Amino acid sequence: MEQPEDYTAPILIEGLPGVGHVGKLVADHIVDELHGVLITEILSHHFPPQTSIDRDGIMHLPKNEFYWVDGDPPLLLLTGDCQSTSPEGHYILTGHYLDIAARCGVKRIYTLGGYGVGHLVDLPRVLCSADRPLLLQEAIDAGAVFSPDEPPGGIIGAAGLLICLGSLRGMEGIALLGETSGYLVDPISAQAVLSVLSKLIGLDIDPTRLQENAEELEGALEKLKESEQDREREELSYIG
Repeated sequence: MEQPEDYTAPILIEGLPGVGHVGKLVADHIVDELHGVLITEILSHHFPPQTSIDRDGIMHLPKNEFYWVDGDPPLLLLTGDCQSTSPEGHYILTGHYLDIAARCGVKRIYTLGGYGVGHLVDLPRVLCSADRPLLLQEAIDAGAVFSPDEPPGGIIGAAGLLICLGSLRGMEGIALLGETSGYLVDPISAQAVLSVLSKLIGLDIDPTRLQENAEELEGALEKLKESEQDREREELSYIG
């Protein structure tokens, strides 16, 4: 396998699994569309104690992966199967992720995730946060939204820690969170996040497959909306 120090990239994009798998969908889409090169894999006892089974019946440990994408600028992407199961593990793993980023010359970090709102969203907003005011304004200019009270409680997991701990190492960072119900894997929200990210980086990437997935999801969402409406009507029938 390639060694991280063999590749340089000024930008790290993190898209690990989370609410609606929004960040992971975007990161995996970029890797697939721009033919990312796998440069390292991370295994950890801080990952969930379970294995996946592929279509051939073979078991695999959970792992996260770093990919390098050639471009202008080159990109480093962090994606994979899971996040830590413990608070301590989040800090330890984030430290390892930043070690690899530093070896690759990363100067700016974009973390991607979902913001679960608990209800269906037709036109998802992309919320933003950053480690300095100028970057926050960059994200807003690219179409993201800053809302002082959202998400309540801040950002949990790698999407928040990478920005704050990276800042202590001299790396600047922006977090982009796509609004999502949290019910389903959400390519509609991922498409919104990809749009903002593309403007920030100047990334030219075909969104067609995400759009196709979003169209497929819309049918499922319509059924969920009908279920929600039916439930609301049932609840109202018990009143008065």
